[in-house]
Amino acid sequence: MLRRRFIALGGSALAVPALVRGARAQSQAQQAYPSRFVRLVVPFPPGGAVDGAARIIANQLSQMWGQQMVVENKGGAGGNIAAQSVLASDADGYTIYIASIGHAINQFIYPKLGYDPVADFAPVTLMCVYPNIMAVPNSSPDHSVPAFIARAKANPGKISYASSGIGTSLHLAGELFKRLAGVDLTHIPYRGAGPALNDLIPGRVDVMFNNTGAVMPLIKGGQLRALAVTSLKRSAELSDVPTVSEAGVPGFEVVGWYALFVPAKTPVAVIEKLHADAVTALADPTTKARLEQLGVGVIGSSPEELRVFLKAEMDKWGVIIKEAGIKVE
Repeated sequence: MLRRRFIALGGSALAVPALVRGARAQSQAQQAYPSRFVRLVVPFPPGGAVDGAARIIANQLSQMWGQQMVVENKGGAGGNIAAQSVLASDADGYTIYIASIGHAINQFIYPKLGYDPVADFAPVTLMCVYPNIMAVPNSSPDHSVPAFIARAKANPGKISYASSGIGTSLHLAGELFKRLAGVDLTHIPYRGAGPALNDLIPGRVDVMFNNTGAVMPLIKGGQLRALAVTSLKRSAELSDVPTVSEAGVPGFEVVGWYALFVPAKTPVAVIEKLHADAVTALADPTTKARLEQLGVGVIGSSPEELRVFLKAEMDKWGVIIKEAGIKVE
C-alpha cells in the first residue's frame, strides 16, 4: 500500500516539472514570434476593399513587431486559391489568411472545395464588419424601398440587380431580398464590382447591393442614390437612410466581414500571440480611423467569437444558396 502511494506521489511530482516546462515553452514561443517576415494572403486582386483592409493592419503589425508583414494577393475561385495556398504552407503562424464571406459560403457553391473551412483553419479574430448599400442610379424612378418593390412586382423578371460575381455577398444580398420582399429580380453577374458599377451608374442595370466604401463616393457625387443599408442598424455615414428591414423588408440583414485565420495545426501559443497583437493593432486610433474610412466597423473579436460567428454565417447562407440553386461548376 505504501509503495503504491509512493509511486502515485512520485508520478504526480514528476508531472509538475513537465507542466512547468510546457508553460515555459509556450511563453518562449510567444516571445519569439515573429522572428521573421509574415505573409498575409488576400483572396482578391490588389485595389479592392479586402486588400485595403489587409494593408492597413499589415502596416500596423509590421510597426509593432519590427518584422515585415507582406501582403500577397492570390485571387481566383472565390477565395479558394488563396485558402489552399495558405493550407499548403507550414502551420507556424508565418502565413495568415484574411478571409471574407466566401470562407463561409464556398462549401455550398463549389462542388469540389478541396478543404474544410472549419476543420482546416483556426480562427484568430473577426477584424471588422460592414453593411452594404442598396443603391440605384440617380436617374431611377425609385426613391424608396417600397417604391422599388412596387415597380418590381409590377414588372416581374424585368428589374435587374448587378453583382460582382456568382456567390459573392452582393449576389447573396440580392437573393435574400428577392425572397423576403417577394419579388422576381434578374441577376446580372459581372467580373468584379467595378464593371458592375459602370453599368449601374447609367442605368443599364437597376440596383446593386454593394459595400459602403465602394458606393459612398458615388452617392456623394450624385451618380447613385442610396435607398437603404443592409445592416439592422443605420449607418453613421448615412444616418438619414433607412435599413432595408425598417423600410419594408423585416428581418433583412446582410453584413460583410473580414477575419484572420491560420492553418488549424498552428501552435496555440502562436495563435494567442497573433490574436493579442491583432486586437492591439485594431485598437490603435490611427489604424481604426483608416479602417473606418473604408466604411467598416472595427470588432477585434476573440477566436471563439469568430468561430461562433462563422458557424452562424454558414447556417444562414447555406439555406439561401440551396434554395436559390447557386452553383459554380
